[in-house]
Amino acid sequence: MTDSIFRYFPAVSEDQRIKILRLKPLYDHWNSMINVISRKDMENFYLHHVLHSLSIAKLISFVPGTSVLDVGTGGGFPGIPLAIIFPESQFTLIDSIEKKIKVVKDVADNLGLKNVCSVKKRVEEEKLKYDFVISRAVTDFPGFVRLTSKNISQVSKNSLANGIIYLKGGDIDDEIAPFSGKVFIRNIAGFFDEQFFETKKIIYLPV
Repeated sequence: MTDSIFRYFPAVSEDQRIKILRLKPLYDHWNSMINVISRKDMENFYLHHVLHSLSIAKLISFVPGTSVLDVGTGGGFPGIPLAIIFPESQFTLIDSIEKKIKVVKDVADNLGLKNVCSVKKRVEEEKLKYDFVISRAVTDFPGFVRLTSKNISQVSKNSLANGIIYLKGGDIDDEIAPFSGKVFIRNIAGFFDEQFFETKKIIYLPV
């Protein structure tokens, strides 16, 4: 499966390639102690977690200095894979569960990711502003917008205006209805061939 990642991202450096290859052994280690990722999901780790996270890198190439908040990061997705791909952007990963943040910190330290800050925190407590807020379906989309709009800076420097980038699967029509005319939907199957992505989408909402 790592071959697919490098096929879709042929411009990665040797250092980035090594970091990506080291991800699964690190998560295997932690999963042997605490259930960070379901055992069944670990069989498809690079597909379900790494490549899914990197779909955001097909939507936007963050310019150096971009600040990104990953809300409800869990074991570090989508933040950790994106931090590998965009080493000159700063990623803040937050989650309310301490053991998950412990894993994120250890993975980032082992990979030498100086652009990752991980904090045990609920998003309601986060006061800082960021260029983008990202997440993988931690709640319904309207609820996520209500929680995170306060954290988005009004000054944009990327090809896309600052906003929310949300990974979600299935039928999202009802969830995005309140944002008709403002929200942009991209089918991840347009980026990646694997069947897993047939129903997976990126929701982008400028804020």
